[in-house]
Amino acid sequence: MKKTPSLLLATLVSTVAVAQTTPPSDVERYTLFQAPVTLLRNAQLYDGTGAAPREHMSVLIRDGRIADVKPDAELKAPAGALVKDLNGGALMPGFVLLHEHMFYPTERGSYGAFFQSFPLLYLAGGVTTMRTAGSMSPYADLNTWKDIRDGKAPGPDLDVTAPFLNGIQAFVAQVPRLVDAADAVRQVGYWADVGATSYKGYMHLTQEQLAAIVKAAHERKAKVTAHLCAVTYAEATAMGIDNLEHGFFASTDFVDGKQPDVCPSGDAAPKSLDALAVDDPRMAALQKQMIDKKVALTSTLTIFETFSYGRPMAPAAALDLLMPQLREQYVLRYTAIQRGGPNPHGRIFPKNMVWEKRFHDAGGLLVAGTDPTGYGGVIPGYSSLRQFELLREAGFDAATTVKVMTSNGATYLGRTADIGRIAPGLRADLVAFAAPLDAAKPALPEVAWTMKAGRAWDRAKILNAWKGQVGLR
Repeated sequence: MKKTPSLLLATLVSTVAVAQTTPPSDVERYTLFQAPVTLLRNAQLYDGTGAAPREHMSVLIRDGRIADVKPDAELKAPAGALVKDLNGGALMPGFVLLHEHMFYPTERGSYGAFFQSFPLLYLAGGVTTMRTAGSMSPYADLNTWKDIRDGKAPGPDLDVTAPFLNGIQAFVAQVPRLVDAADAVRQVGYWADVGATSYKGYMHLTQEQLAAIVKAAHERKAKVTAHLCAVTYAEATAMGIDNLEHGFFASTDFVDGKQPDVCPSGDAAPKSLDALAVDDPRMAALQKQMIDKKVALTSTLTIFETFSYGRPMAPAAALDLLMPQLREQYVLRYTAIQRGGPNPHGRIFPKNMVWEKRFHDAGGLLVAGTDPTGYGGVIPGYSSLRQFELLREAGFDAATTVKVMTSNGATYLGRTADIGRIAPGLRADLVAFAAPLDAAKPALPEVAWTMKAGRAWDRAKILNAWKGQVGLR
């Protein structure tokens, strides 16, 4: 049947109307601004090198890359440039964090995959590159990485870690249980073939299994990190591991009578660190061994703060992102810990801060992450900012803290020619704050926006859109 002219017109109008009401993509929805040429003016600039901040600085961005960095008076706006005045607010490179996840604890022994909300929330918190540091839903992580890479979805660059590689003992049902070294090597090969770019060993690996993982990963030009227990830091360092997680909280090197390949039971590990004097020469010797072997250390003060007596609750705005059941679950556990009084974690926490700073000051590569696991309370969008503040509390000045959270991560990933600093030629990955940083106070001012490759993301819109959604998607 032929359509009459009036029917054809009605069909055309209907089609146009549908096209006009098609909702924008998340990339469009959450973009604050983007232009071929953008000039950022009047910034307190932290360039990521550890150098002191410079006031009244301008940054010129062309096609997503930094074209020039000069004092305001020396950099004129090109014709047609979008000009943004930061009013003296701090500007630093986007955070490059190495212990992040796309999952969050939903109940004891179970983690939900939140690959819709978390990439956006990480952006809102200033994170422009991150390593997933162990996966519960590896195909979701890999597909999300590809969508972000291809510009189909918003989010930080992802260094996708394979599923946790654990020993035969149960951790959670979502991760493989390796029977022997050959099994470990098979896992490395399989996940390399499907796209994983790094590996993470877990608590119950044996020395033989971990050594096999390190060897197989290095043959694939990939790096290995680990949250250890059965294997000590010294043993892992000797076999050539690239990175160790959680500062020195996960070290079992100082447990009396530690048996090879056995994770000490109960609270033996925290008790050993609780008893260890902050100036014990054995800790200094361990740090020297790691530095000599070029083993990086990831600071994750955020997650261990949640287990420590005397530490504050997560901010209300962060908890607003959780669905009510998860929020209540976190508050109940936090309250129980605080009511329990002083505990080993609370006493170890400040000592670990000292140990991390000494490791850094002695020449070790200290990188940062937040680890949104445990019983909750470490929430993307806010966790990165809290990690910054905790490093300041540990005694790092603001410029060094910026370096740890930006260019040190880029150094570990081998990406210093592209990210981690504010310098001509690098990608325009930036975090802008509404006010300057106060050198005397750890607290950060409000984030104004995060920029990745020249596109600024709307922090307020992201946080408002995802209130109450973590736990659902």
